[in-house]
Amino acid sequence: MLVASAFASFGRKTVLMVPIRLAGEDRIALGTGVFIGAGSWLQTLPNGSDRSVAISIGHRTSIAGTCVISAVRSVLIEDDVLLARNVYISDHIHKYSDIGVPIRAQGLDKIASVVIKRGAWLGQNVVVCPGVTIGTGAVIGANSVVTRNVPDYSLAVGAPARIVKALPTCSELSAAVREA
Repeated sequence: MLVASAFASFGRKTVLMVPIRLAGEDRIALGTGVFIGAGSWLQTLPNGSDRSVAISIGHRTSIAGTCVISAVRSVLIEDDVLLARNVYISDHIHKYSDIGVPIRAQGLDKIASVVIKRGAWLGQNVVVCPGVTIGTGAVIGANSVVTRNVPDYSLAVGAPARIVKALPTCSELSAAVREA
């Protein structure tokens, strides 16, 4: 049985659909009105003696089913973010430099914080790599692999993802409506 008190914080009207896989929930903070779909996996991994929040999910964020969020140091997902199905976000990768040792036994590498800013939308099957910031209101197209930062209000697609379009901001839309 899921117990909200097991989390660093657990906002009102937050819903976790079962089945869900959780590990290190004492380092996971969930805002108010968060939805996390069935089949998702949220895990925090040990970071020495650091017991601070490693996964923070902002208010009104919606995460469709079968998404994975894994953090050693920090994955910050701000308010009002949308994640489609099968999105994978991680602030680390596995080491793979010693061919004589199974990759699983080599530990972790390239640990770097990830930030998904307010109002961003990540399409189905998106992968977000360590050290990436996705800007406010940015859109990441389905099946993209984000290896570099994406600016605010941009559309990025591909593997690796590249910026293909600047999206209009609210002030630009308002100006266009006034001119019409």
